[in-house]
Amino acid sequence: MPVSTEEVPGTAAAPEESRRAGRELVLEVVFRPLSNLLVTVLARAGVAPTAVVLANALTGLVAALALARGELVAAALLLQLKTLLDNTDGRLARVTGRVTLTGRYLDTEADLVVNAAVFAALGHVTGRPVLAAVAFVALTLVLAVDFNISDVYREQRGLASPPPAPSGGRIERALERIYSVSFARLDRLVRGLSERRLAVAHGSPEVAHETRLRYIDAFAVTVLANLGLTTQLLALGACLALGVPEAYLWLAVAGLVALVPLQIRAERRAGAVS
Repeated sequence: MPVSTEEVPGTAAAPEESRRAGRELVLEVVFRPLSNLLVTVLARAGVAPTAVVLANALTGLVAALALARGELVAAALLLQLKTLLDNTDGRLARVTGRVTLTGRYLDTEADLVVNAAVFAALGHVTGRPVLAAVAFVALTLVLAVDFNISDVYREQRGLASPPPAPSGGRIERALERIYSVSFARLDRLVRGLSERRLAVAHGSPEVAHETRLRYIDAFAVTVLANLGLTTQLLALGACLALGVPEAYLWLAVAGLVALVPLQIRAERRAGAVS
């Protein structure tokens, strides 16, 4: 499930490398302190995490509308507010003990809808709809790789948290069906391709645990984290504030291209112990 990795759990016994891996600099320096303050206020007010998810989505859609109308600075500011809310809902759910599959599915799918709207607006305002579509696909792939590879990294090191228990509710089942169409296949594609490339690099489908740890290491997870949605929206906001929205479309495509040398490095590390 390609959701934010801003709260990656660690354990006291985990290696220092594992505890520090996957940290997004912009999130740590700017948005996490702000979201922690907001969580305190919202928790005391009894605001439901789902309400924050919906506010996050609405803010993103309003930002897309402002962008389509050529109000670039307003769109840039609204996107940063959207990012703040997006980094608050999950933390609020954990603090209040209200982590649910419904919330996770809703958060992921809301981000997809907002991203699609934002890139459609970028295509309109730049007059480059084809480039915007390519950039949207590129960003979606980068976020999927970020989530899945980071998730595998945690699984291999015993740092993964169990998912919330399903409630069986109608809304949750509906959101799960949407997820299975929009993300589940992409998750399987990313993991399957990564596994096949590992087998090729190693020269055998039987891969030792040590090799898997070298294949997906802290450096790779950290690079991917810093291609995450928080950083992406800050970069988009900067491009909008500077009046060069088309520049972000090329940056989004460049993010996908950047995965190539990262994969080459991973395969070389795996092949070194074959």
